[in-house]
Amino acid sequence: MTEKRLNRIKEVVNNRQKFLTVVIENVHDPHNVSAIFRTADSVGIDKIYLIYNQEKFPKISVVSSASAKKWIEVEKFESVEECFKKLKQLKYNIISTHINNEGKNYSLYDFDLTKKTAIVFGNEHRGVSEEVKKLADKNLVIPMKGMVQSLNVSVSAAVCLYEALRQRELKGLYSKSAYTKTELKEKLNYYINKATK
Repeated sequence: MTEKRLNRIKEVVNNRQKFLTVVIENVHDPHNVSAIFRTADSVGIDKIYLIYNQEKFPKISVVSSASAKKWIEVEKFESVEECFKKLKQLKYNIISTHINNEGKNYSLYDFDLTKKTAIVFGNEHRGVSEEVKKLADKNLVIPMKGMVQSLNVSVSAAVCLYEALRQRELKGLYSKSAYTKTELKEKLNYYINKATK
């Protein structure tokens, strides 16, 4: 491995965000899933939670994901309750993404995304499930000023995650890792191993 490649891996590891994650619920289009993985990797997320109980998890090619899935750990669940229980144990704020016609809609920009945050993105046609709506801590909407009422799920993920990146950069969370030195060392070794395969 070249010194340049090693330094790049070290930089990526140091920028990983321990307390920012995404939950993908039954998103079926492999291009959308790949795009979410790429965005997640680009903002420093290294673990994604998957809930697949109505759709099959799509086959993602290394080409379409730009190898992002190689660098991101996934944890799969068969129910919302099981996934959210795990996130709650880790003290995450769970935020759903849908237009709530009955309850309170909070703008993306109302959220402090520097805290422990898990953002849930749902199926392309159905959106997030009723169970997600019921069990999430709050719901966000992306402000829109046109006639269109929704964005593609991968675009929504990109908008939300780059707002999280903006907030986290301002707070210095990319210059000071939340991982311990031991965790960073383990992660570096894991990434180096991945890079040599």
